[in-house]
Amino acid sequence: MRKTLSYLVAATAFSFGAPAFAADSELVVFDWGGYEDEMFFQDYMKKYGDAPTYSFFSDEEEAFQKVRAGFRADLGHPCSQSVVKWRNAGIIKPIDTSRLSNFDKVDPGFAGMEGFQVDGVQWALPIDWGATALTYNAEEVSAEEASSLYVFADPKFQGRVSIIDNVDDAYALGYLAVGVMDWTKSTDEDFKNASDFLRKVHKNVRQYHADGAEGAALMKSGEILLEWTWNEVAFTLSWEDDAPETVFKRDTKEGSSTWVCGYTMMKDAPGSEQKAYDFLDAWLSDASAEYIVTEWGYGHTNKEVMATVGKENGWEPLASYTEGSLFQKPSDPALRERMIKEWELIKSGF
Repeated sequence: MRKTLSYLVAATAFSFGAPAFAADSELVVFDWGGYEDEMFFQDYMKKYGDAPTYSFFSDEEEAFQKVRAGFRADLGHPCSQSVVKWRNAGIIKPIDTSRLSNFDKVDPGFAGMEGFQVDGVQWALPIDWGATALTYNAEEVSAEEASSLYVFADPKFQGRVSIIDNVDDAYALGYLAVGVMDWTKSTDEDFKNASDFLRKVHKNVRQYHADGAEGAALMKSGEILLEWTWNEVAFTLSWEDDAPETVFKRDTKEGSSTWVCGYTMMKDAPGSEQKAYDFLDAWLSDASAEYIVTEWGYGHTNKEVMATVGKENGWEPLASYTEGSLFQKPSDPALRERMIKEWELIKSGF
C-alpha cells in the first residue's frame, strides 16, 4: 500500500532529522505521513511539475515543539484541537482567502469553526475531517464484544490492542469511556477517571501506531484485533482480499470522536508564498475532495463534492456525523498540558 510506504519513509526521515521527501525547496510542507500523495494536489503538479518538499510528524504536539525549536516550513497541518494553540504561540499567520479561487467551495460551517476563523480572519483552512473509533477484526471479535469501548480493557484481549499514538485521540477514548462527551466541561475527577481507564487499556496494548497506514498493517497481520483509530484503517483494508474483515464502529454504547484538520500558513516561512496558495487551492478542488473520500475514506470540506460523491459514500453533514460523538474542539490550555504529560506517563507504564 502506498500509505504504508509513506509511513516507513517518514519514520526513517524523522530518525535522521531530515525531510522525508526533498523535492521543490521553494515549498516546505510539515504534514502527516501519507498526505504527500500527489493526487491530492494535481492542479499544483500541473502548474509546477514538481511536488513540495515534505517533513512529517505523527502528533501535533511533536510538530508544535519542533516549530518552536526553530524548524521552518511554509505550511502546517494541525487539527481542530490545536489551531488555537498554534495561533496563540505566534507560529502561524492569517490566510488571505481572496487568493484562493476555490475558497467558495468550502462549507461555511467548517470555515467558521472555533479557532479556524477569528473575527473574520481565517487562521486555518479546513480540509479533511473524520472520526476516531473502535475498529475491530470481525472474524475474531464478536459484535457484542465490540458494542462497548470497554472491550479495550478486557483482559481477554491482552496484547491484541493498538491505540493511535495521539494525545487528543487517546483522551477522547478515555473521556468517552467515563461518559464525558465534551472535554471542555470536564472536571478534575473526569480527568482522573479518563486517565485511569487509559492505564487499564495500556495493559492490553501490544503497540501504539503512528498513523492509519501502520494501523492497517498491524490489523492485517492478525497480531492486533482491536484498534482505536481513524477511518482509513478499515476503509483501505476492505480493498485487500487477504485482510481480515475489519469494522469501523462509530456507534458503540459510549460513542466515538470526530475531528477536522486543515492547513496553516506558517510564520517566517522560508519558501514561495504564491506556491503555498496554489497548493492550498489545489487541495480545495473537486478532484482532491473526491479522491480523499473514495480512496482514503475521509471527508472533505468541499460542500459540493460532499453533497454528491460524499453522500453516495455514506457521508452525512458534520452536524449529523458528530451526533453521539466527542468533537475534538480546543480545550483549556492547562487541561491539554495535563493531558500531554499524563499520556506520556501512561505509555511508559506509570
